[in-house]
Amino acid sequence: MKCTILTVGTEILFGSITNTNAVYLSRQLNALGIDVMYHMTCGDNPGRLKELLAYAYEDCDMVITTGGLGPTEDDLTKENIAEFFGERNVLWEDQLEVLRKHFPGDMPKNNLKQAYFPENNCTILKNPNGTAPGFMIEKNGRIIASLPGPPKEMQPMFENELRPLLLARQDSVLRYKNIRTFGIGESQLEMELLDIIDAQTDPTLATYASSFETTLRIASKRRTAEEADAAIEETLAKVRERIGQYIYSEDGEDLGCVVLDMMRERGLRLSAAESCTGGAFGKSVTDIPGSSDVFDRSLVTYSWDAKMQELGVKRETLERFGAESDEVAMEMADGLYRASGSDVCVSVTGFAGPGGGTEDKPVGTFFVGLRYQGITRSFRFMTKRANRARVREYAAVEMMRTVYKALTGRL
Repeated sequence: MKCTILTVGTEILFGSITNTNAVYLSRQLNALGIDVMYHMTCGDNPGRLKELLAYAYEDCDMVITTGGLGPTEDDLTKENIAEFFGERNVLWEDQLEVLRKHFPGDMPKNNLKQAYFPENNCTILKNPNGTAPGFMIEKNGRIIASLPGPPKEMQPMFENELRPLLLARQDSVLRYKNIRTFGIGESQLEMELLDIIDAQTDPTLATYASSFETTLRIASKRRTAEEADAAIEETLAKVRERIGQYIYSEDGEDLGCVVLDMMRERGLRLSAAESCTGGAFGKSVTDIPGSSDVFDRSLVTYSWDAKMQELGVKRETLERFGAESDEVAMEMADGLYRASGSDVCVSVTGFAGPGGGTEDKPVGTFFVGLRYQGITRSFRFMTKRANRARVREYAAVEMMRTVYKALTGRL
């Protein structure tokens, strides 16, 4: 089944709100084995809405709309859909009773329109979270489902009302795995797997580049979930043979979650000492639910005095090598170990910019220190994109990667 997602709302075109509905629905529909062919957005304009419906049905047999089901005069999605399908909107008495229960007193007159629905071929999609019910029309081999715009109403309605109806019409299941990697770019990753990609029918492979890493998606559409999973696993085995050294997750999990899970299983504790990142690493860890059973502390030691007082970094080391150096990064990690006693102690110092830097240490250069299993080491990194925010983000990422490599014996 091919589907178009059509979001309705002038506020989306103005940029006043972000269209998260299309992202959510795409993920859900693909998981059901429904191919999403187009994302479309139009304002609260009857003519344009009907034009887009006509265009969508040239290539698709289903359209899902969000938005335009409210009580105001510019909420015209339902009226335009009925007209497009040649149906007449009539008052549904049972829906009027449901609607009235939302109001402690008299219901405003303009809410009455929310109890009108197409007279024929219509299924109501209940909305316990708002006043706008959704609906689905199935006519002449076409399906249209109309959902409310607010995500807190749309998502439960899809999950509880629309999803079961769509499942009953599906004869296939789409399954996929997101294989996350670092240390290999998207183009190199594709070249390593090019013969598999060129020969693909099902499963299919697709690469996606994001900040500092590349994701490989393996997808299969089969009659049952078991058949699809088996096909994916067969392809994944071939992928592991080619690029296994770059893979850190086979189920789409973030690197931070992978690292914390590994440390949790081994009963290890983690601490950090940060300079140029200003606490970004600590935030990335504490953003993960349940991190407190692994993560002990992050000390932001920005100045020379802080490095000396909090971590015991020697003044002569700072004067001789500079605060941004391998030597200081290692002394920071050692000092952190003395202060915390954590099993894994990671540190960072460097030039985030825009000022600073030297000829041999330009802006974008940073050093990650690590103390683990009684050994202290330092690693130098540099990014040519000397944007302060990007350098800080990259440094925090490399801190986590360094911990991962230590835990997996890859340093």
